[in-house]
Amino acid sequence: MTAPRPRRRTVLVARLDNAGDVLLQGPLVRAVAAGADRVVLLAGPAGAAAAELLPGVDEVWTWACPWILGDPPPLDPADLAALTERVRDLAPDEALVSTSFHQSPLPLALVLRAAGAPRISAISVDYPGSLLDVRHRVDDDLPEPERALSLARAAGFELPDGDDGRLAVRRPLPPVTHEPGYVVVHPGASVPARAWPAERCAEAVEALADAGHRVLVTGGPAERELTAAVAGTRGFDLGGATTLAEMAALLDGAAAVVVGNTGPAHLAAAVGTPVVSLFAPVVPAARWAPYGVPSVLLGDQLAPCRDTRARECPVPGHPCLTSVTAPDVVAAVDKLLSTVQQPAVLRSPAAAREAAANLQGRT
Repeated sequence: MTAPRPRRRTVLVARLDNAGDVLLQGPLVRAVAAGADRVVLLAGPAGAAAAELLPGVDEVWTWACPWILGDPPPLDPADLAALTERVRDLAPDEALVSTSFHQSPLPLALVLRAAGAPRISAISVDYPGSLLDVRHRVDDDLPEPERALSLARAAGFELPDGDDGRLAVRRPLPPVTHEPGYVVVHPGASVPARAWPAERCAEAVEALADAGHRVLVTGGPAERELTAAVAGTRGFDLGGATTLAEMAALLDGAAAVVVGNTGPAHLAAAVGTPVVSLFAPVVPAARWAPYGVPSVLLGDQLAPCRDTRARECPVPGHPCLTSVTAPDVVAAVDKLLSTVQQPAVLRSPAAAREAAANLQGRT
């Protein structure tokens, strides 16, 4: 039998893109935390608040990465040198660089190696030379949380006994003034190609209200005009009114969440709330659909934009999501509510995915 690896003092985990991407690292982080005394998570500006919510994270560093971010800053040698020096001062026992399937871990691995990191692990399809000690390769169709967890395992970290590998956030969450049982509609998306048109969102709020649901409309500070238009007179507009932790608390009290492929979809999954996923197929649903909770997938997954990774819709009329109607959303919400009210309990991500597969809907 192979002897267990000794406990590590400090491990640096890096994930440098958006909030949803960071939330999907939850199982990886908990596995690392089970084998380390201290976990420092290096996040991008858009992911730092999500990193603060992850159980197992002891400290969050923020750095704007010029080769990962969608709106990257110019490469600043002084900034890069400052990061190198900060890592050198931290002196981690090892580092894990987590990336999406279309990102390379090697530039950051070079920085970490220059800073003296003695052991670096990452998923890489490219030849890493001496930059990686553990070069892990995986099936690209794995859901992102499982893909990340497989990296932790390749590096020698395992989830503790009793951890089912779902997404999670730190609790307790902030208090919520709204009585639980409402439906949340989140119309915005970090990538325009993944957004359901605002007029369709507004129609869905009306239709959900007509069906007897209380509807809360959420969004970030830059989305107040959007959320006001979508909420209209039938929904409760919370645009720009919540921190990410407060958003988690709102989603925790929801009966269901209607949202595109964006951060709040993964935040809903992290608090265990069912999701109506308005999913544009510019990235694969197999990897990025809400994980570990019942969900209904709406949107034409065979549309011409499939697998393009486009940030702006490349097809006139945005047909993958304009094909979804307000009645489709109401039906999906009702289907989810009837499912979660059944006595069966979903005890694992695999069981949740099986239930979700039975619920999948396409328009």
